[in-house]
Amino acid sequence: MRPMTREEREAFLAEPYVGVLSVTAEPERAPLTTPVWYEYQPGGLVKVITPAGLRKVRLIEEAGRFALCVQVAVVDDYRYVSVEGPVTEIRPASKQEGYDMAARYMGPDRATDYVNATEKTASGNVAIHMRPERWNTVDFRVLLDQ
Repeated sequence: MRPMTREEREAFLAEPYVGVLSVTAEPERAPLTTPVWYEYQPGGLVKVITPAGLRKVRLIEEAGRFALCVQVAVVDDYRYVSVEGPVTEIRPASKQEGYDMAARYMGPDRATDYVNATEKTASGNVAIHMRPERWNTVDFRVLLDQ
């Protein structure tokens, strides 16, 4: 087990894994934790697109930050990256951003169908950008190779 280098963690986070977003909740409640699609390019911001009226958006607005955890958990390859930081922007998401996110996870052909099928509900989506500030990483492949 070892931590990842900066280059390794940023390359790992840039892959299209499903992330698990966590944000501080109301008093007397645990943090809200939910799976999300996200985008990230090394050295850039984390972007999540979600419907505007959801509880997670309200909590992110109140907290001004959130955390994201991404992992691979298969035989001979267990790695994870968790990152948290401040929100830099919340704004309406464009149809193109919705397509780009869907294409990242589903491929271009299925993304077109997905965007068309969700056009009415996606029109109220927001793009939330977070600047990675704190990283926590582990690569267990070193142990598994022994």
